[in-house]
Amino acid sequence: MKLLTKLSLLTAITVLSFSCTPESMDVKVDDLIVNVEVQESKSIEMEILELINNHRLSIGLNPLQSMTIIKSTAFTHTDYMVDTQTVSHANFFTRSNYLKNNTGAKHVSENVAYGFTSAKSVVGAWMRSEAHKKNIEGDYTNFEVSAEKGADDKWYFTNIFIKK
Repeated sequence: MKLLTKLSLLTAITVLSFSCTPESMDVKVDDLIVNVEVQESKSIEMEILELINNHRLSIGLNPLQSMTIIKSTAFTHTDYMVDTQTVSHANFFTRSNYLKNNTGAKHVSENVAYGFTSAKSVVGAWMRSEAHKKNIEGDYTNFEVSAEKGADDKWYFTNIFIKK
């Protein structure tokens, strides 16, 4: 998806989030993001989710469940990072509000990364960072991850967690 199209989509979401009631926003935002951005999971993404859940289980925490709406939201941000060739939490507030309004989430957080070549290496890096580890071990119910390769053939990652 081109950057201009994504920016238009983001603008529409922002306008909808401030000008519509939650009931009308559910349908309109769902049409804009979820139906457009649903992506089939890659093996690296499935491995990341498995590694995170295995870690959570090993320390007595509940495993997290996947959600398509989280996947599409993570993909949209990862695609944005690929297009802009930056690693950031840009527009996190918009993603968080979207997920809160459309999933009933009470809390949303995310981990991002760039350049790692395997699921094990990216999860390992997140586990060595206190802030990222806190998200992985946090009081959440659902999660998803998106991984996309950029023009430089390096991976970009967005891992989103929600508490319902």
